[in-house]
Amino acid sequence: MLASRPMQHLLAQLPAVHELADAAAAAAPAGAAPRWAIVEAARRAIADRRAAIQAGDGSGGGAANGGAAGAAGAAGASSAIDPAAVAARAAELARPRLRRVINATGVALHTNLGRAPLPEAALRAIADVARGYSNLEYDVARGARGSRHDHLRELLRELVGAEDAIAANNNAAGTLLGLAALAAGREVVVSRGELIEIGGSFRIPEILKLSGCVLVEVGTTNKTHARDYEAAIGPATGLLLKVHRSNFAVVGFTSEVSVEELVAIGRARSVPTMVDLGSGALVDRATQRAWGLPDEPSVAETVAAGPDLVTFSGDKLLGGPQAGLLVGRRAAVEAARTHPLMRAVRPDKLALAALAATLALYRDRALDQVPVLRALAATPEALRPVADALAAAIGAASGLAVAVEPCHATVGGGAMPTAQLASWAVTLRGGSADAIDRGLRGAPVPVIGRIEDGRVWLDVRTLDGDAGELALVAAAVRALAAT
Repeated sequence: MLASRPMQHLLAQLPAVHELADAAAAAAPAGAAPRWAIVEAARRAIADRRAAIQAGDGSGGGAANGGAAGAAGAAGASSAIDPAAVAARAAELARPRLRRVINATGVALHTNLGRAPLPEAALRAIADVARGYSNLEYDVARGARGSRHDHLRELLRELVGAEDAIAANNNAAGTLLGLAALAAGREVVVSRGELIEIGGSFRIPEILKLSGCVLVEVGTTNKTHARDYEAAIGPATGLLLKVHRSNFAVVGFTSEVSVEELVAIGRARSVPTMVDLGSGALVDRATQRAWGLPDEPSVAETVAAGPDLVTFSGDKLLGGPQAGLLVGRRAAVEAARTHPLMRAVRPDKLALAALAATLALYRDRALDQVPVLRALAATPEALRPVADALAAAIGAASGLAVAVEPCHATVGGGAMPTAQLASWAVTLRGGSADAIDRGLRGAPVPVIGRIEDGRVWLDVRTLDGDAGELALVAAAVRALAAT
């Protein structure tokens, strides 16, 4: 239907895109947003206001059909658009989609928040390699082509006692590569209690299928015995696979075959063994216990048990960048290195630089420089002053009830699912917890906490005071009073 006269008048008063863009540019601080973002924000603002007028009001609600109701609604609407609001929208459009946030959840390896923050040494290594050319696949001493796999080999061999080592771009890729290299077209024997799903579509049966292997399930969900593996081995068996249950626990009436036992079974029948360790702990169990963590098999002890191949993550308990590490016997690693799939899953120069720098910290026994390990090792006694400092920095100006309270943090990232780490948090109460949480997420550097008992909890275990995060969190909370 034809628009009413008041509606036509309002539509005619809408500014041209270039006029609104010029006004928004004048209202914005210098350099706040590039011209393309200002123009796009102006275009969207005009489109929104046009839709609101046509709907019969200035807020986008209601319905106008050209009749009396539509005319009345249009008469109450406005064609005015605030250039400052357009400038703010332009700044939001120009902001990078992937950006820094502050993790105040108490989950040290928060998958949604990027898991492990990198050590400063890794950041320096990335910057050094990224700003120019590098010897990624060049042997400087020989003046000839080299291999990207050489940059980690010696470090990993020294740290975990393996004969050889390579890296892929994540552990799922490493597991896929290992299976394809060792057992494509053949049967892989796995305990039913280890047919895990890590997340997304990463399920062991599906990974086996993608790798070209044939799954043979043995045992039950809670109990698998050595005789189950032995009975399953036949002429078509290509591999015995053990998957560490790193993201859940089976308790009660349970039994499983150890890595040592599985290796012995495989050797007796000339069948290789592979272990998907997942979480990638390089610190030993004694250190883990000293930090109040449950026992997690280390990579070194798993390698020492003798499997042909062990795969694990770089961005979980290792505390480095996303990567999948494959270590073990020379023949098995070489089979993975020369497999055609390696080209598709190999890591780039930035991941290799960060990994090498992080592994060097383990070699140099500088574990306190690995942020994830520092967070996991922190004692409640050390965390309480941090929480007190954050509460004091927030102060009463926020208009919220601010308190320091004990809580429990977790490891996260599918590692040590039963771990409960005593911690301290600053809690915020006042009005809607959802509104407080939404306001913190809207800060210039978003602050991600958690909501419990009608309050927002900011767990300090995952905050880095040295990086100025306490000041940023306090500023974000105080800014809520102005909204």
